Amino acid sequence: MTSNRRDFIRKAPAVAAIAAVPAVAGAGTASAADAQHGRPAKPRKEVHYPDGAEPPENPLFSPIVTYGSMVFISGIGAHFEGDIRAHTDHVLNEVERYLESVGSSMEKVLKVNVYLNTLDDYDGMNEVFLGRWGREPGVRTTIAAAAGIPGDSLVEIDCIAVI
Repeated sequence: MTSNRRDFIRKAPAVAAIAAVPAVAGAGTASAADAQHGRPAKPRKEVHYPDGAEPPENPLFSPIVTYGSMVFISGIGAHFEGDIRAHTDHVLNEVERYLESVGSSMEKVLKVNVYLNTLDDYDGMNEVFLGRWGREPGVRTTIAAAAGIPGDSLVEIDCIAVI
């Protein structure tokens, strides 16, 4: 059996691309047919609850959803008396807890949306926000919600991360 280096070099990119597919596909469960035929697992949507218990009634929205290696955290607010610093600290602690509950972290956040009750709180929010996302934070959008934030929170934050 002779080997042809030109054939090998010509086929190498295709072989490398096929080998990389499972890493790109992300987490998930392969169907029996996929596993039987050696196909990579397809990502699937999974809903997670911070306390581990599914609510008794159909919820309005899911707090944490993973899809493959992606993590989506719903907007989290602070529904107690306090200033913007206390509210921001509380919300960031909850975001961190949610991320860690599914195997992620603040450092793995790609995108953050911050909704403020008023832009007057922008500097105070930034004081608490700074440094909480590691050395290379994700991208961020910050707006003031025109009609305020539900539940009298001064800030609401949602994010997208990877596991």
